[in-house]
Amino acid sequence: MKFLDEAKVYLKAGDGGDGVVAFRREKFIEFGGPDGGNGGKGGDVAVEAVEGLNTLIDYRYSQHFKARKGGNGAGSDRTGAASDDVVLKVPIGTQVLAEDRETLLADLTQPGQRVVLCQGGDGGRGNAHYKTSTNRAPRRADKGWPGEERWVWLRLKLIADAGLVGLPNAGKSTFLGAVSAARPKIADYPFTTLHPQLGVVRIGTTVEFVLADIPGLIEGAHEGAGLGDRFLGHVERCAVLLHLVDGTQADPARAYRIVREELAGYGGGLADKPEIVALNKTDAMTPQARASRLKALSRAAGRDALVVSGATGAGVPEVLAALWQAVAAARG
Repeated sequence: MKFLDEAKVYLKAGDGGDGVVAFRREKFIEFGGPDGGNGGKGGDVAVEAVEGLNTLIDYRYSQHFKARKGGNGAGSDRTGAASDDVVLKVPIGTQVLAEDRETLLADLTQPGQRVVLCQGGDGGRGNAHYKTSTNRAPRRADKGWPGEERWVWLRLKLIADAGLVGLPNAGKSTFLGAVSAARPKIADYPFTTLHPQLGVVRIGTTVEFVLADIPGLIEGAHEGAGLGDRFLGHVERCAVLLHLVDGTQADPARAYRIVREELAGYGGGLADKPEIVALNKTDAMTPQARASRLKALSRAAGRDALVVSGATGAGVPEVLAALWQAVAAARG
């Protein structure tokens, strides 16, 4: 299944049914009077978060959703049938934005959460509604009200407790594969990860949390360089960020600062989130290089950096414990 985290769709609620002009015509009833019924309500268009989905690919090729018109009224004071609603099923974590891509209409973070985006039109009145003591035979009936319509953007922001950030080839996918059952693609070239990955991390038998891996950032990502920063939205909901720095490169402090500058350039509060910094790939370093680069990274980060190797598992329990401590504090 292809991953798609953004889609634009057109929504049109159903128009209300028309009221009718009708009169009672029965044998032995001399003055039957008006009995035209009202029209039925048009269908709404709603969006609902459901479990089991993690992409918006369903809305890549089907982009127009219209509810049916309500039924017209009928004689014998019969009201037209209301039309069924049209419900768009989306993954948990989907945001609905107006056409300007800025106005937030709905944020679906819980399974079963439903929001009506377009209200169906009310049915028109039949002539029985206008009967009065002085107007015994009204011949007025109204058309149904039009349903609402609009273009909206669906934007998926994955629900995860912790997020992985770093430069390409920092070892994020290797780390995710080592600590969870996720099987991301791993290779020795940049941008192996092309879309976000989720993995469930379990510590013992009682502790578990969701870890998200996103494509690597490069300098100028917030201006569109590389894959840009479009995937950073998937870690906006995270309680803590794990910043992995490749220990095999000569200047880990610069690598750390590049990613921090991109987080600040993106905004969304990412630069202010709790952060755990770890020097990765320590299995490929000499003890002297590891000590000097760990010191440089800790100085750049302003805190003690951890050491870890996703390939061998060294230091992984300590990193997971630090992540869980931050997640548990955020959960309260």
